[in-house]
Amino acid sequence: MEAGTPDLIKLEDLEATRALTGRKHILSLLVENKPGVLARIAGLFSRRGFNIDTLAVGPTEDPDVSRITLTLDGAVHPIDQVTKQLHKLVNVIKIRDMEPDGTIAREMALFRVTAAVENRAEVMQFAEIFRATIVDVSRKTLTIEVTGSQEKIDAFERMIRPHGLVEMARTGEVAITRSRPEQ
Repeated sequence: MEAGTPDLIKLEDLEATRALTGRKHILSLLVENKPGVLARIAGLFSRRGFNIDTLAVGPTEDPDVSRITLTLDGAVHPIDQVTKQLHKLVNVIKIRDMEPDGTIAREMALFRVTAAVENRAEVMQFAEIFRATIVDVSRKTLTIEVTGSQEKIDAFERMIRPHGLVEMARTGEVAITRSRPEQ
């Protein structure tokens, strides 16, 4: 084979690689609301070679406690190692690796889209179909807020992108466990 000629990759090899990465993990951490906590937690993941897909931080019902929601893709064993090390951090109160079936997860996104007179109605119709809200209007653009699952946000982006996506901002997922039927 000539130098620089890539080997063909078989579909089975790609699927085997996917099997090694495991499922998407949603980690919910309750932490003390103090400076530097987020940097220490992000550093722990970074040092172990994990890429954090989304990260959301916000207050909880207790003003001294914040919730950090991280989503990442990884095999079960390394996640276990990281969660054990997270437990050792002084400012971490509780960690939960949430099961996707028992979790309600939402993301919010803002999209600024080109909306000239000739395609404005179509863009507004997409917003209506996705139960999105138009939050700003100018002569040439519409800014649309969409809330929902990551899949819904991705689908909206695919529909709107051909119309001229000017700018996009996404929050990352926030998640909470589903209530049990007896609660």
